[in-house]
Amino acid sequence: MPAGRYAPSPSGDLHVGNLRTAMLAWLFARASGRPLLLRYEDLDAGRTVEGSAQRQRADLHALGVTFEAEPVFQSHRKAVYDDAVATLAARGLVYECYCSRREIQEATRAPHAPPGAYPGTCRSLSEQQRKRRRTQRPGALRLRTDGSRSTIDDRLLGAVSAPVDDFVLVRNDGAAAYNLAVVVDDQLTGVDQVVRADDLADSAPRQQYLRGLLYGDAAAAAVEYAHVPLVVNQAGRRLAKRDGAVTLAQLRDQGVTQELVRDTLLASLQLPPGPLDQAVQHFDPDRLPRTPWTWRTPDPD
Repeated sequence: MPAGRYAPSPSGDLHVGNLRTAMLAWLFARASGRPLLLRYEDLDAGRTVEGSAQRQRADLHALGVTFEAEPVFQSHRKAVYDDAVATLAARGLVYECYCSRREIQEATRAPHAPPGAYPGTCRSLSEQQRKRRRTQRPGALRLRTDGSRSTIDDRLLGAVSAPVDDFVLVRNDGAAAYNLAVVVDDQLTGVDQVVRADDLADSAPRQQYLRGLLYGDAAAAAVEYAHVPLVVNQAGRRLAKRDGAVTLAQLRDQGVTQELVRDTLLASLQLPPGPLDQAVQHFDPDRLPRTPWTWRTPDPD
């Protein structure tokens, strides 16, 4: 069954920017007749905070963001990622890379390549060269691409196009990289609607390209994207937990109820106050704001 999804990292409590995006994912899904799935992107064990997944889910439920199934944890899904990599490797589309981030940043790139794009340093190493590099640094696995551009049609941003470089599939610690895990999980759980913050929009062309390689062009083309504007602080920078009381728990301590937080976020989306089940009746993606929204703590009085 086609579905939407919300996919936080369990690295601490969600702030109001995360919660607003989750509400939008729920509204997009419900308005289109889809269930919303919850997936925890917990592949980076060093950033996972014990108990935060449970607290995140409780905060989401407090605002009315509900899910149709038990959550999926990416850390439990190594086998499916390994299968995807094996499929690509059998087609000659995977190679080892030993470059550090600094080496990539300092390398000469092709004209018009975006900052941080991989310059292909390890693409054509001989087996002897690979053996020598393995003794110096563990290798990551990269996707061998054809260097073409990929374009997605975003509901809010329009066409988002970018060249597809040889991006990482498996990190040098053996964990699946973000782009691989996202594509495999979305496909295998039936997700065809991706609603997330617009700072992730530039990853979408890569993901569409990879989905096409693994599951066919029709599967890639079927995905609907909506990259929504960020919530920012009063200085205009992306909202972060260092910006004061920005989580439900912190706001409760200041006397701000979860209902007031919900209604403040709904107002930012030009939707009436009240339960999300009522807000969905007024939800129209074409009327959503297209610019970042500044968070100001509402007055509890």
